[in-house]
Amino acid sequence: MTFDELKEKARALPLKPGVYIMQDARNEVIYVGKAKALKNRVSQYFANLASHTEKTRAMVSQIHHFDVIVADSEFEALVLENSLIKRHQPRYNILLKDDKGYPYIRLTVKEDYPKFSLANRAAEDGARYFGPYGSRGATQNIIDALRMALKLPSCGKKFPRDIGKERPCLNYHMGQCDGYCRPDMDQDRYRESIDQAVRLLEGKFQEVGEELQAEMEQAAAELRFEKAAGLRDRYRAIELLGKRQKVVAGSLADTDVVGFHRGEATRSCFVVLHYVEGELAAKDWDLIDTPMEEDTADILSALVRQYYGGRGHLPRQILLPCELEDEVPLTRMLSEGAGRRVNLLTPQRGAKMDLIRLANKNAVEEVERWTSREERQSKLLELLGRMLDLEGPPRRMESYDISNQGADDIVASMVVYVNARPLKRDYRHFKLKGMDGPDDYASMEQVLTRRFKRYLEGDEKFSEKPDLLLIDGGENHAKVAVRVLEALGLDIPVFGMVKDDRHRTRALVTPDGREIGIQGNQAVFSLIGQIQEETHRFAIEFHRQQQNQRVKGSVLDKIPGVGEKRRAELLKHFKSVKQIKAASFAELNAVVPKNTAQAVFDYFHGGEAET
Repeated sequence: MTFDELKEKARALPLKPGVYIMQDARNEVIYVGKAKALKNRVSQYFANLASHTEKTRAMVSQIHHFDVIVADSEFEALVLENSLIKRHQPRYNILLKDDKGYPYIRLTVKEDYPKFSLANRAAEDGARYFGPYGSRGATQNIIDALRMALKLPSCGKKFPRDIGKERPCLNYHMGQCDGYCRPDMDQDRYRESIDQAVRLLEGKFQEVGEELQAEMEQAAAELRFEKAAGLRDRYRAIELLGKRQKVVAGSLADTDVVGFHRGEATRSCFVVLHYVEGELAAKDWDLIDTPMEEDTADILSALVRQYYGGRGHLPRQILLPCELEDEVPLTRMLSEGAGRRVNLLTPQRGAKMDLIRLANKNAVEEVERWTSREERQSKLLELLGRMLDLEGPPRRMESYDISNQGADDIVASMVVYVNARPLKRDYRHFKLKGMDGPDDYASMEQVLTRRFKRYLEGDEKFSEKPDLLLIDGGENHAKVAVRVLEALGLDIPVFGMVKDDRHRTRALVTPDGREIGIQGNQAVFSLIGQIQEETHRFAIEFHRQQQNQRVKGSVLDKIPGVGEKRRAELLKHFKSVKQIKAASFAELNAVVPKNTAQAVFDYFHGGEAET
């Protein structure tokens, strides 16, 4: 739709509450908003553009068409808006980070020795889930506290497989684990501890505490003072765990205090302090990178809805640093979600106002702390730019690596670092085409040609031009990259990443063979080493995926007597089915037993077996 058509459509909307959904030319939802009167609110976007903020002008320029959903009330519009934002994650809405979701504690109940872990969501996989909880960090602390309180193993050993294979680790000797890897420990004792953990997660702290207290008194009466002391320590740990778990679950929190700091540039911070029985028990915070041009009340309304929406347990009152225009419907939404009244308060003075000041101060400190880190990264990139004689700091760096084993499944990785941090959404994989065999130089030439041709063609997935190319390899690899760029008329600095004989990053090398030592500066050395390892990991990971897919559909599966183990042995040795087919009986027999070698040879050679 043209701008005038959008304007006319907005003017024709009803003066009723509802939700509007802005979409771009690709039908992607870019913004979701609510309105008391749809006509008035939506028409504002297409009138007096000069009065809009930069962010709003950018959003309006992307609107191709929009839809509206009429609601019966402002409350219904609020709930619908919240649901649509969660579903579509529009890029122009204010969003909390993805990793600030509502994690669960997962227990693998079907295993002989069940284990706790942190999960992003509950799944129908036979495990038991507890939650959702408030933040990943706090939830992980609960798991760690459970293990510590009940002396459950936190190592990587798998039971019962590893029982008796090694000596107990340091955790056992420090009294932090009961040492279930010892042969004299039985499964029943482990199950008893897991049962206690489950009951604690269910909130049955008094029940478990009374059991421990009874055991402690009995041990003391029997003069087993060492055991009684251990049970006493466990009882105290569970008391502390109970309070912490209540805070994380939010089930018995008295008050949450919201703080907010709008950054001067592009970063702001949202903080929630959790109070139980008048004591500060936990803190959640989230940095928001997008510019904050909206009113503070609108920002806080959006953040509060995202933070609390969908949680089963909410505090009795939430203190806010400013009044919200939609406070009434928001209070109703949170109260209905909690199954009881949740009060939103905006204190103006007194002790509650002091709590708001404290929350705001925490928000400021988190922004300052993060900014300091950003400043360090900025100085690091400036130093790297000077070391490499670049025109400026390399804000965007792309790194490439080739992975192959024989002629099959030759792949490459493209890893992206922006402002010295990995930008995983821009990572790319490449499957090499038309390769007769391993050739790293030809492979690198093909990958870079494909990548930068797509950049020149305007492909959105490759639309960013890097400030620096890092190629895994030496001088010749860098020369290949320069040749590709020159052929395409591009000028981008290129350096090879050189490893020592232990496969550790040693230096950078120019296409003309000049090495630039980086070991003298630990920060630069660490960054380049991290980039090289990440690029290698990403390539190897994709290569293994390709191998697994190929092996699953391997022609070897059709040969009688060749199971998963023999198939893996053959592929590991010969690298490809083509090489297996070309192998002699003797060569096959050197890898697998005679009857298997005979079956493989017969299959590929029509029964003309060697003897």
